[in-house]
Amino acid sequence: MDRKQTRRTVTVFALASFLNDLGSDMIYPIWPMFITTGLGASMSVLGFLDGLGDALVSISQAASGYLSDRIRKRKVFVWLGYLLGSGSRIGYAVSGTWQHVVPFRVLDRAGKMRGAPRDAIIADVSSRGNRGTHFGVLRAMDNLGAVCGILVCIALFEVLGYRSLFLLAAIPSAVGAILVVLFIKERKPEDNRVYKGISFSELDRNFRLFLFLSAVFALGSFSYSFLLLYAHQLGFRISFLPVLYLVFTAVASLVSLPFGRLADRIGRRTVLLMSFLFWGLVCVCLLLVRSREGVVVAFVLYGLHKGAIEPVQKAFVSELAPRAYRASSLGGFQMVVGLCALPSSLLAGILWDGVGAFLPLYVSIGLTTIASVLLIFVKEGRIEPMT
Repeated sequence: MDRKQTRRTVTVFALASFLNDLGSDMIYPIWPMFITTGLGASMSVLGFLDGLGDALVSISQAASGYLSDRIRKRKVFVWLGYLLGSGSRIGYAVSGTWQHVVPFRVLDRAGKMRGAPRDAIIADVSSRGNRGTHFGVLRAMDNLGAVCGILVCIALFEVLGYRSLFLLAAIPSAVGAILVVLFIKERKPEDNRVYKGISFSELDRNFRLFLFLSAVFALGSFSYSFLLLYAHQLGFRISFLPVLYLVFTAVASLVSLPFGRLADRIGRRTVLLMSFLFWGLVCVCLLLVRSREGVVVAFVLYGLHKGAIEPVQKAFVSELAPRAYRASSLGGFQMVVGLCALPSSLLAGILWDGVGAFLPLYVSIGLTTIASVLLIFVKEGRIEPMT
């Protein structure tokens, strides 16, 4: 694919990602309060819903990656995923109990089917010398859309309330789906083999080790909802929590592209280790600095963690996996990580209700340390020059 077509592909996906996150992040800052305060659910229920969502993301990405390689089409999964996300927000708006939310949570997270096929398209039009940069652009626009969505939430929540805001949030993702349908042109892959389940027998030692350590890390990296509710416990008003969400999202937006470029220069492993360190510091900060200032610092560190891990993980996986079934491998990776996120958030909620907010933080530090040590043994290929 020539440079002009590559630039167009990255630009359209970046704009669609911006619009989708604009819509989704109108509601994410108030999601934990909507579930616990608006619908009267417990922390364990919140942990279940968040964990269920992450698990469904993983399954939908694995399924779409497999089907994408099997039928040799990717675009359909992307625009359909945006439409499902849009429809789920309408469902949230009409839900009266947390049980009603469950099917729409399923619909919302199933919309993440777009991830593996879209990432495979980006990886296919990139080289190793600019792949981190391209994924960094995508994450930067994701996070910029999130920043704008949070600002809309802050400005309109007191005026519209939960349900009207959810209806408004459905619009941008629908527009993103239209952009993908109209402007993304895909070429039929020349020779894609189908990824057969999760046997991993055809994958090399590096990929298997990377999958394992990523699963270990995912078991300890619970949902952002717990960080927001931790802040609420320390005295932040509900109306101010979207501002904290804005802090970490804005930081992630600013650093995603620089971290992607840095990974192109110094390697994926080093930047990924930095992201693990940032998450560990989030937990340490919340444990040791029990003040509002400490919470703000923790959200800045969380933004650095998200900005570093998201573009680099995808670039790393796309290079460790065999090119012949890249979409399936990206989807399989997301499935492994996502399935570990279900017990992570659920266990965090149970420990919070039963023992206290501090115990999930200690567990997370331990698992992050193990994952960091294992990452040292993952080898990566030689960095290619920019093309």
